[in-house]
Parts: sequence; C-alpha cells; structure tokens
Amino acid sequence: MLKRAIGKILPGKPYPLGATWDGNGVNFALFSQAAQQVELCLFDIKTHAATASYFLTEHTDQVWHIYLPNLKPGQLYGYRVHGCYQPEQGLRFNPNKLLIDPYARAVAGDINWHDAIFPYQVGDASDPQLDLVANTQDSAPYMPKSQVIDSNFDWADDHKPAIAWHKTVIYELHVKGFTQLNPLIPKYLRGTYLGLAQPEVIAYLKQLGVTAIELLPVHYFLNDRHLVERGLTNYWGYNSINFFAPDPRYAKKDAVKEFKQMVQAFHAAGLEVILDVVYNHTAEGNHLGPMLSFKGIDNAAYYRLVDGMPRYYMDYTGTGNTLNMMTPKVLQLVMDSLRYWIEEMHVDGFRFDLASALARELHDVDKLGAFFDIIHQDPVISQVKLIAEPWDVGEGGYQVGNFPVGWTEWNGKYRDCVRSFWKGDDGKLGELAYRLTGSSDLYQHNGRRPYASINFITAHDGFTLHDLVTFNDKHNLANGENNQDGDNHNLSWNMGKEGETHSARINAQRRKQKRNLLATLLLSQGVPMITAGDEFGRTQQGNNNAYCQDNQISWFNWRSSKDKASLLEFCQTLLRIRQHHAIFHQRHFFQGHAVRGSEAKDITWLAKNGEEMLDEEWQNPHTKYVGLHLHGKALKDVDESGQPLEDTDFVILLNASESDIQFTMPNSLGAEYSWRVVFDTAYDSMSQKQKKARYQAGNQYALVSRSFVLLEKAQVRRKKINSRALPMEIVSR
Repeated sequence: MLKRAIGKILPGKPYPLGATWDGNGVNFALFSQAAQQVELCLFDIKTHAATASYFLTEHTDQVWHIYLPNLKPGQLYGYRVHGCYQPEQGLRFNPNKLLIDPYARAVAGDINWHDAIFPYQVGDASDPQLDLVANTQDSAPYMPKSQVIDSNFDWADDHKPAIAWHKTVIYELHVKGFTQLNPLIPKYLRGTYLGLAQPEVIAYLKQLGVTAIELLPVHYFLNDRHLVERGLTNYWGYNSINFFAPDPRYAKKDAVKEFKQMVQAFHAAGLEVILDVVYNHTAEGNHLGPMLSFKGIDNAAYYRLVDGMPRYYMDYTGTGNTLNMMTPKVLQLVMDSLRYWIEEMHVDGFRFDLASALARELHDVDKLGAFFDIIHQDPVISQVKLIAEPWDVGEGGYQVGNFPVGWTEWNGKYRDCVRSFWKGDDGKLGELAYRLTGSSDLYQHNGRRPYASINFITAHDGFTLHDLVTFNDKHNLANGENNQDGDNHNLSWNMGKEGETHSARINAQRRKQKRNLLATLLLSQGVPMITAGDEFGRTQQGNNNAYCQDNQISWFNWRSSKDKASLLEFCQTLLRIRQHHAIFHQRHFFQGHAVRGSEAKDITWLAKNGEEMLDEEWQNPHTKYVGLHLHGKALKDVDESGQPLEDTDFVILLNASESDIQFTMPNSLGAEYSWRVVFDTAYDSMSQKQKKARYQAGNQYALVSRSFVLLEKAQVRRKKINSRALPMEIVSR
C-alpha cells in the first residue's frame, strides 16, 4: 500500500495507549501479548478509502507503538493484527480484518454488515467446524474507523455538583428517546447530546426535582446483524465495542465536543451526569460472532474462555462473551476508561451493567475481587458515584446486598417487594418494612448506609409505570421474536382489563395505583430512581423489552393531557416534600428506639387502632396495611455545620387491601398539635375541606382501599375575635 510522505517515522512510546496527538504528530500504542505483527492503517477522512499502512516495529512490554509526525486530529485509522488463527487454542488472529482501537477516543461511521466482517468462512451455523476455517476477505470497506481527536476543550469554571448520596434523585433516560419528539427542542437538535442540553430540557428536570440524569449507554455500540436484517436496531445500546468514544449517532458533528457541552450545561444547572456502562461484554459475541476489535487483537487476553476448551467463551452475560477481568491489561482498560470519562469528560458517576460479571475471578462471584480492590484504592474513581446492577445470568450471579463499601446497588428486591405489596399479594408487609426504611437487612451488615439502596419500581428494562398497571402480560411481538423475549415475571396488575380501556372505574384505579407506587418510591429511605416518562404516564404499549425499538414505542410522547399533567404535578410535589424534609432522606438507618435524648422512638409502626403493631399482625400474611410514625426530633443526623437536625413529625398510612379501613391517629403528640393531610392517593385532587381538616389523637381517618396517605404534624389553629384567642378547636371529618 502507498505510504504518504509524512516525515520521519519515530519509534513512539508504549504509553499512553491509543492514539495521542501532541500538536506535532500522533503516537499510536496497542496492547497485544500474543501478536506476531501489528499493522497500522490510515484512511481518508471523507471517503474512508485506505491511504497508507505502517508496521509497528517497536514492541515494549507487550505494547506495539509508533509515532507518525504531521498527522492531525480527524485522521481515521485502524489495525490489522498478524498471528496464528487457531481457534482450538483460543487464537483468532486474522490480518484481513480491520480492527477498532480499544482506546480510540472517537469512532467514525457505522458498521455495514457483510460476511467479510467475520473471521471465518460464513456458512451453515449448525456446522460444528464452521469457525475453524479463516476468512480471507478484507473487512475494511465495511468497518467503522477509529479517529484521532483533539482533546482540548474550554471547560471554563465547570465544577461537579457533588451532590451527597442521600440527597440524590436519579432520572434514567435515553438520549434519543427523551429528545426525539420533544417540542421544546429545535428539530435539528432532537435525538442528540446538544438537544438534551437545551435550557428548556434542563428547566423541566429542575422543576421536576431530580438531581442526576443517568444516561443509557453512550459508549460506541453496534446494531446487531440479526436486528438490522429485521429492520430493527440495538436501541438501548448495551452492545459496546469501544469504552472511550461517545456514540456519534447522538451528535451533529463532533461527538466528543458535544458530549462535553452537554455535561457542562448540566453542571451549570447543578445536575449530575451518570453513565450506564457495559464493561462485562462486547459486541463481538461468541465463537460465531464478528471480528471487530478485541477478538482480533488478542482474543485469549480480552475474553474469558472455557477452561480446557478455549475455542469457546464463558458467557455470564447472555450475550455470548464475558470480558476477562483476570487479565491486568483488561483491568487497566476498564480503569483507564473510567478515569477518562471522569477527568476528560467530567461525568459524575457510573451504573455498571451486570456488575456481578466483573467480580468473577474464577467461577464464583468474588466481592473482594481485583476489580473492586483496584477501584476502592483509586483516588479518582473511588470518589464518584458507583452503582452496581448486582446480578448477571451465571450461576450465583444474584448478589443484591453483597457489594462492598463504597458501592450502591440497584435494589431488585425493593422493586419486586413494592410491586407485589401494592398488587395485593399476601405476606409482603414484613419485607416492605425493610424496603421502606432503606433495606437494613441487605446493607447494614457491612457498614453501608440507607443510600446504598438505589430504589426503583421500573427501569428501562421492563414495563413502564403506566404499563405496570395496564398490562398483566408482555406484548413484545414488534421485537420479531414471537413474544418469547422479555421477562414473564412482571408482578404487574391490569385492574381487570388488559390494555387501554374507556372504563372510568378502571382508569381511576390505575391513576391511584400509579400514585401509590410513586409515593412509595419517593418517600422511602434510600436513593430513588425514576424511569424517565413515568412522571407523566409514558407507555410502551405493553412491550417490556423495547431494546430494539427506535421508534414511537420508545420515543416519549410529549402531548399533554389532564391525566399526564396531574401525575406530573403529583410527582413534583413528592420530590419537593422529599427535598425539604430530611426525615425522608436520612443518612442513617432507623434505630426503632429513642435517639439523641428524644423521648420518642425515631420510628413507630402503627396498627389500625393507632397502637404499635404486634408480632401476630406482622406475621399474619393477610395483613396488608400499616402506619409509620416518623419522629422529627429523633433524627440521627446533622446538617452541614454539624448541628443536630430536626424535622416535623409525619405519619404514613398504607393500605393495599381490598377494603377501606378506619385508621386511628396515634396518641403521641401534645394537645396543642394535630395532623393535617398532605396528600391522599385515593383522590385525583383533594377538596378544600380535606386540605383544611385536622385530626387529633384518637380521631379516625378513613383509609381507602389501595391508597397511600401522608399526614404532617400541625399546630391546632385558634380562632381569633377582637385579637383574643378562644379555646382550641379541632376540625375533623
């Protein structure tokens, strides 16, 4: 291949890995411990046509490197790695395949699926010898290209909001889904990082009351061949093939710069940016998958191979492969990626997809594995928000509650318990008590706090909140898998009618149930995560696995309605209550007894007679109602200045049974105080009479079937005539 006249070629350096522009030229460095030769290929930025290639003759500590003067940012490149093609030995080198640099800071273009992308001769997939014969077709014309970048960016006075965990409220969203139909965003910016950064969008999030956005994957990912052939895409993005480059499909021109501009805008508004990251597997699949990057660079180093049969891959992820966290260079890759996104892209934290897979040093999940040890001691990574999805698909992979100090976890037990309780299932009250109060049964044993629990009712994977109360069954035919994909265990309840209905009674029940679920989520101890759109009743038409639906099923319908506006207002109210009252976001677990000199317990569990719950009531599987008295003066917490915190008292009443209950207000306040109703989910909106009503100790409150009520301590109002106070008057129903 013709080499361009670029000046004297220099040996370069083995560090940093990737392509690094220094203002005069570019240093290229690639790790491969088993390669025999490495070839760097350059391509034209406009046509993607090959222009030159260079063999990397320098090889230091398993890193191949070269320095090319006069190259500039924007240069496209890729690698061809030479070595043995012996799949039975775990070796799959094939220099006919152009490979993406694992450390590329940008990737240009999209894949054009062709048989040439596969390292073997594509044929009958049932042939047991299929992948043993190397494919000599050149894949370069069909592959995306790595790209050199200029990392300079004016961050001005950008600083991370550094919001305390216990004050955090997470909003999980998809860049395109949230912005594609949003009327507040100019059309040319919809579906992009810059669209998400628009002032109107940020104002919406601020008014809602969330403190952090959690973006579904934005690492460069691929659309699977089988999806493309069915006219679908890997919409969610859990199919990464590079861990540094922001996906250009969400950019107008320069993905790196535009992503930074988005982060800068969120930080200016006091909002954090958390990334959902997929380090457990890549888009290269199993032994019959394509060759895109890692597989052709050093298959045995990058992937977990089956012991004794290295032709095959250990699959703890359900995607065909698992990254090999026992290899130092793979650990370095992940750590370098995390530090890059923190230091260069200024993100505030990460949610690790299938995090249990990262902890597998042998077969069992090892919570003290090298991955966690390295993160724990890293002065950069250990200081940002770290969220684990604490499971994978392998044996023993469900590890809720078992991650080490410094980590928070998606609390799948919270989701399942709260759904089950409000659905009306028997025997859930005892567990619900733990879930409402921060899940001390899961997190207290190793010194973690309530905010180790990321509480959620819904997530991107599964039903939306609206669909959770509208469908008993999944409706995934649009995915093209005969409705076989997606979870069958949804703990959903359609109120007697599958799908949308014109029944006023059923729709009223559904509205109430959505309020119940939101109120439980946002007033529980721990960190709440809202799935974007749940605050106004977004639907996916019953699809509980919309991973491949880049269309109206997944895009947000922003058209307003009375029901949407009402639910949004209710959600905003809940978040204001949570923000303004420390009693709903405590840093410590409840003690169940008097603390800090208070005469009252910090929490009292109430039976319907207003007295403390008895053991037999807790143990009765048919008990589906409970009250909580939260004592504001018994807070075990301090403010920023170190002064003890106090709050007002609250009573929470929950009734998931099919019957209304007369709930007696507790006898624990002085005569000068009463209770006022903050909200009652039994009503779409409360009347003025309900808002003005006050309940004294011993008064009964009509707790409607399947409803959630919040009452706040209030001083008894005094009527004044001629400025003289009359005796106290209690107004009750």
